[in-house]
Amino acid sequence: MNSISSYQDQVEKIIKGKSFGANPKELYEPISYIMSLGGKRLRPVLVLMACDFFGGDSSKALHPALAIELFHNFTLVHDDLMDNAPLRRSQQTVHEKWNNNIAILSGDAMMVRAYQEICKSDIANLSRLLEIFSDTAVKVCEGQQYDMNYEILPKVSIAQYLKMIELKTAVLLGGALKIGALVGGAKEEDAQRLYDFGKHIGIAFQLQDDILDVFADVEKFGKQKGGDIIANKKTYLLLKAIELSEGNRYMKEELQQWINAPQFDAKEKVDAVTNIYNFLNVKELARVEMKKHFDLALTFLSDIPVEESKKQNLIAFADSLMMREV
Repeated sequence: MNSISSYQDQVEKIIKGKSFGANPKELYEPISYIMSLGGKRLRPVLVLMACDFFGGDSSKALHPALAIELFHNFTLVHDDLMDNAPLRRSQQTVHEKWNNNIAILSGDAMMVRAYQEICKSDIANLSRLLEIFSDTAVKVCEGQQYDMNYEILPKVSIAQYLKMIELKTAVLLGGALKIGALVGGAKEEDAQRLYDFGKHIGIAFQLQDDILDVFADVEKFGKQKGGDIIANKKTYLLLKAIELSEGNRYMKEELQQWINAPQFDAKEKVDAVTNIYNFLNVKELARVEMKKHFDLALTFLSDIPVEESKKQNLIAFADSLMMREV
């Protein structure tokens, strides 16, 4: 298998050489813009890695890889619009740079372009690839809707939260791996094992994001400390704290006061809620849940009858995603 950087180079090359359309420019310029903002290209890289993992020709996986990256960026354009986010990768979001209507329409066009790319796959696999791609896309949309629902629901369980992040974040990693595996000639059951590997890595990755939002070194990670706390976002940490505080009246009342406060000093709220998290040990409990999914991912990988050297490449990739220390 190639190095991760070589896969990234392949993805960047095909993106830079791709015209997504010319006129009307208001429709296509936003697509070129968001696709040019870079990032690690994790999802298309997984398509190529999975293809190579089963001995396939990764050049045959380039169109599905681009389809996955187009879909992922489509979700970012629409998510940014729904969140009214001003920045994406330190640059203006599409709706800020243009306007809301253009963001909606350009996002729609990206989704169509994604289907056009995956339709360029080998005809022998096309029906199955379209089925997996469509199922993954619908699940991501379901996850986003659950996420919006949970913003206003007074009570959300940890099981509900884990299912939401599975749908919103993790299934796209799994889908990318499964598509690449089938292009590479994998048996259906082995492609499914690789899907489950990616899904649980994705859940672990999101749980780590929950932890980093509160406990990361701000200078090192360059994000607002406690943004999830400020927004009352129902992360694993908050939901576990609510659950554990049921046995501590003082802690429960203080936590609910901060959650329900209409006005507050942001730093004071972050510090107070973080202290509650520390008292209840929710950071370590989140790390236990994160490790559970990471270890479960490895069991699915170990069951695939492929030489260990190839598995080590995927394990190293998974490790690289989880090496963001708090």
